[in-house]
Amino acid sequence: MYFQIQIFRNTIINWIIPASLIIAVGIIAYLLDYKNYKETYFHYGTTKLYATLNYLVGYGFIACSIFMFTNYYFADQNVKTESYKIIDRTSIRGTKKSGIGKEQPVFTIKYKGQNKELVFANEYYAKMNFYKSIKFKSRKGFFGFDIVENKILN
Repeated sequence: MYFQIQIFRNTIINWIIPASLIIAVGIIAYLLDYKNYKETYFHYGTTKLYATLNYLVGYGFIACSIFMFTNYYFADQNVKTESYKIIDRTSIRGTKKSGIGKEQPVFTIKYKGQNKELVFANEYYAKMNFYKSIKFKSRKGFFGFDIVENKILN
């Protein structure tokens, strides 16, 4: 799931698309396999709840991961360099990799009419108000969703 989040952060995609994919695959898996699940687990009162969670989290997130990884790793090799003005700044708490408790700057840009938040390492937090634009390379993903690479703050 960590890698899926990292790939999501570097893909220009509305969050509704992966969420819809997770829910749709989870519901389809539930409808196709609930009878087998019910025969395996006998606690009827909680069987529907556990089955729903199992299919949404298990099958739904696996399908979403495959979708995101395929879009990212089978992307077109044609790279475009682009620069966008920063329209908003905020921060989030860091992860174990970047340091727990350290703030990571998040910059919002307007990319092809859609707001996209780009997360940077905590070393950029102290000077986050001085940056005016972001320069990066982009390429078209396998399913048509753009991939952001080599982000540079200007």
